[in-house]
Amino acid sequence: MNLNLLATAALLCGLSGIVQAAEHPGRDYIEKNGYKGPGTCEECHQGTAHKFLETVHWKHASKVDNVDNLEAGKEYGMKNRIYTMCNGNDIVNNLKEIPMNAAGKTKYTGCNTCHPGNHVSDVGSTGPEAEAAIDCLICHSSAYDFSNRKPYKDDKGRIVMGQDRSTKAALAIAKPKVKNCMVCHEAAGGGVYIKRGFAFNAANDVHAAKRMECSDCHKAKDHRFPTGYDPNNWANDGTRLTCTTSGCHPERPHKDDAYNRHTARIACQTCHIPRTGGASAKDFTKWEKQANGFYEPSTLKKEANETIPVYAWYNRTVRNEPHFIGPKGSRGDAASKIYPFKIFQGKAYYDKLTGKLLAMDFAQPMANGDTLAGVASAAKTLGIKKYQAEPGWQTIYFSSSHLVTKTKALSCENCHIVNGVLNFRALGYNEAEVAKLTSPELYLEKMLKKQRESDDF
Repeated sequence: MNLNLLATAALLCGLSGIVQAAEHPGRDYIEKNGYKGPGTCEECHQGTAHKFLETVHWKHASKVDNVDNLEAGKEYGMKNRIYTMCNGNDIVNNLKEIPMNAAGKTKYTGCNTCHPGNHVSDVGSTGPEAEAAIDCLICHSSAYDFSNRKPYKDDKGRIVMGQDRSTKAALAIAKPKVKNCMVCHEAAGGGVYIKRGFAFNAANDVHAAKRMECSDCHKAKDHRFPTGYDPNNWANDGTRLTCTTSGCHPERPHKDDAYNRHTARIACQTCHIPRTGGASAKDFTKWEKQANGFYEPSTLKKEANETIPVYAWYNRTVRNEPHFIGPKGSRGDAASKIYPFKIFQGKAYYDKLTGKLLAMDFAQPMANGDTLAGVASAAKTLGIKKYQAEPGWQTIYFSSSHLVTKTKALSCENCHIVNGVLNFRALGYNEAEVAKLTSPELYLEKMLKKQRESDDF
């Protein structure tokens, strides 16, 4: 049976240049036998489940080599990081049923609800049970019923994350679509647009307008996805992605040589992502009661494209301190380019004894607003016996890598007018250089020509 399926798959791969969308070669087998999880997938894709357990999507952590002040040899990621966008991690905010609120209601919550397992086999787990727990279809089915993806207690009292393992979902297997990715990545950080603040749709991104999928740029190999260099997105699968390494854009992408000269020190994103969005501030020391009777941290929310980025030099290494996470780089550093960033500021509790940021278990404050009870619970989980909680702020720089536009990209006058988007003084230029960089001599004739062409003069 396996040989027949593999032979069919090989034949279809050979015809891929002729047939645009080949039917999944395992369709007949699934129709006959139903879908039983990764075991069904392994009939053809042998060894894939085992390899998947080594990826960031499963481990929620990796070795990190471009961030300051980390323990050598230790892996970092959603599994164990603490910062003020989330103020917790998979360890202290493990999926759980929270205490009853004033109305006698409870619910399940946890950072690892986006983990593609069943929670019994959780973040970083290994072995046959973990392999069997992988939710392949949440990423690979275009007919996945997300209403099945909810926690419940099994007959042993364990909290299990449900999955859609229906034959219907399995018969709609394909490469991940935008929806499959955005179910988790769009709603990270506490809700839609909160963390990243981008909407990958035709109205907001030129790539989406071309009907591209996330995986067209983030091309995975063995489920290892290339990622960019976001100062706050540390965990990675060991492969990186830039506009030029994606295979789409050359080093000199413009017809205009003047624009091409800028690419040596100006990142593509700086001109082509002129707006950003998402939460700009959040206070974990004060939670607000919602209409449903539960509490959420006070959050200043922004829609996609609602805010203006901040621009800074970045050499793809990260300054990491208790009150600041952001780009390192300078004008004098040849490896640095000017990039756009979304600035987020979060308030949380710090340990007065060590100066370190304290984590928070969300169960208690979500039920009754008691934030210090959440800190105490997290400290107990992490084995912290002595601390003194005091409020403090942390500033975080998030990369702007989506919301790409061609028609609304910045042009000469957007940056080089006196009150342009770039603060040349803050970027390290002296007064004489600023005067030269903001003189109309640089751009007036070019922009007038463009204006005449636009007005059909």
